Amino acid sequence: MALRATTTLSHPVQRVTAVFTDEDFIRSSTESIGGKLTSFERKGALDSAFTTKTVRTLPTDKLPDLARKFVGPSITVTALEDWSSPAADGSREVAVTFTVAGAPLTVTAVERVLQQGSGSLVEVEGTVTSAVPFLGPKIVEAAEPMIGKALNLQATHAQKWLDDHRASYPA
Repeated sequence: MALRATTTLSHPVQRVTAVFTDEDFIRSSTESIGGKLTSFERKGALDSAFTTKTVRTLPTDKLPDLARKFVGPSITVTALEDWSSPAADGSREVAVTFTVAGAPLTVTAVERVLQQGSGSLVEVEGTVTSAVPFLGPKIVEAAEPMIGKALNLQATHAQKWLDDHRASYPA
């Protein structure tokens, strides 16, 4: 199933990149939805290409009943991100893969953080797949809107975080 989400932030790409890959922000955004950051690792410098690996345990209480019955009260999600070097205008492209431990659900996406005036446009396009025979399409159908909501929650949290911590992320 196709996944598409777009949002804007009133901060430049450099700040958005820094916050999206900051362990304290990731922990805060995970805890804001009742989850726990299990581990975070970043390899490489922010001013060039780099990778991140984030493992979170998340509650499933907001998932549809079908999905919750399949995965239980919580899920462990691993996110692998491969960030490109900044373009001339600072814009970034990120290849993202999310996997869910114990559930045959995978999200592959490309996230673009584009300079838009003095702020940023964040676009995500990808696919959600499940290898479960017969139920796979229903699981994907239930998961896709939740992933879109999660991306919007991250952006909302990032906007507030950047507003509150502006001095920590110089332009």
